[in-house]
Amino acid sequence: MQWTKRDMGVYVGSKEFIDTAIIPILPFQLSQESNLSKSTSKREVLSIFATEIEKELSGRVLLIPNYYYLEYGDKLEEAKRLNSWNEEIQKQPFEHVFILTFDSGWKRFEKDLQANLLWVPGFQADDPNSDEMRQMIRGQVSDVVELIRSYW
Repeated sequence: MQWTKRDMGVYVGSKEFIDTAIIPILPFQLSQESNLSKSTSKREVLSIFATEIEKELSGRVLLIPNYYYLEYGDKLEEAKRLNSWNEEIQKQPFEHVFILTFDSGWKRFEKDLQANLLWVPGFQADDPNSDEMRQMIRGQVSDVVELIRSYW
């Protein structure tokens, strides 16, 4: 389920079956214009990636809205903020919360997070909606879905 009015109505009526939440986290920066294309491409691909995971695990997963952080900011502070999000999410309660990112820098802070980190090596795409890119995404989605299922 996604963060839409329709899906939230369904969620409220059947939340006892939805035990997993996924928080896609994305870096944000405007100060380095030379990196804007790369940054926005990764955002597009991660959004497609997260949506595909949600579709694959439909009825069991809630896709939380994207979490943005400053790309060159203090990740330890961001980990604290992410833990606040996790605490809010756990009030439902969810048995499993996953943080989904392409940013390998989060691996160093994994121990500071109160959720499971899913780091997937990111890739840049000239056209995230091309058939070739969709096929690459599908291949990685299958692997991540199997990993999530191993927690169930």
